[in-house]
Amino acid sequence: MRAIDQEVLEATRRWLAQDTATWLCTIVAAVGSSPRPIGSLLACNSRGEQCGSLSGGCIEEDLLQRVGAGDMPDVPVQLLEYGVTASENERLGLPCGGKLQIMLQQLSREDSDWLNQVLAALEQRRCIRREVSLSEGATRIAAAEGFRALELTDTSVVQSFGPRQRMLLIGAGQLSQSLAELALAMDYEVLVNDPRPGPREQWAGPSVPLLAGMPDDCVRQHISDRHSIVITLTHDPRIDDMALMEALGSPAWYVGALGSLRTTHKRLERLRQLGFTQQQLDNLHAPVGLDIGSKTPLEIAVAIMAQLTQLTRLGQAQHKASL
Repeated sequence: MRAIDQEVLEATRRWLAQDTATWLCTIVAAVGSSPRPIGSLLACNSRGEQCGSLSGGCIEEDLLQRVGAGDMPDVPVQLLEYGVTASENERLGLPCGGKLQIMLQQLSREDSDWLNQVLAALEQRRCIRREVSLSEGATRIAAAEGFRALELTDTSVVQSFGPRQRMLLIGAGQLSQSLAELALAMDYEVLVNDPRPGPREQWAGPSVPLLAGMPDDCVRQHISDRHSIVITLTHDPRIDDMALMEALGSPAWYVGALGSLRTTHKRLERLRQLGFTQQQLDNLHAPVGLDIGSKTPLEIAVAIMAQLTQLTRLGQAQHKASL
């Protein structure tokens, strides 16, 4: 789950506690290009406040205008369509041929209960699922084993919420700084570990936790679930290999290592001699990132984030195809 979605749910709970009329909007379907992915949230209230995003701003403005004018039907839940006509696409700034379907849910104090359950689960890094009845507007909450793509049926909307992706970077060099910038912009939680005091003291990247412990200890302490990523970036096998040896046996869904093909071959051979199986070694993304010819730290960071995005989207598409 993206950090912005957690902010939306927290704002929604806060407004309800203030007895403010509040609506929660969710993108439940999209045709063609979409400015925001399915499942994105927006909360708005009768005071004209909003949190979250559904588009480049025009859909949000339309919703706020309708709320402010008292033009919202007094029903628990309804489905709204945007981009039905070419003229509406142009007015709303949607891509040509794009169409969004939005679930508009009018909330009350009673909804604070399920909001509390979802936010508590996220604090504990657990997945949880909400199911909204399209006929009654009632919301049911249930535990979930993992994150699943939003499902829209004739009778309900089922949406999973899960913790933020936690990215542990080994090495506090320039590449880590560029990668941390991009990852934070994409709502990842970022931790940086480097046992060497020099790189930590010279850190010029964004404000993230800088961990001073040994890499294997940091992996054990901070990588506890499958919503986790470990990437080694020091070019020093004494540091990187220590992290990889722990990470390859951890729940992390993605483990990557910086290095050339020659460096990667030597690393795999060392790990093989240490008893790692071929299946474990196949889970190592090395050289890390998509092969786009990147050379500079920022280019390599782009390649890494592109690979993470590709694998995430591919996993969602495969899950959807299996339903």
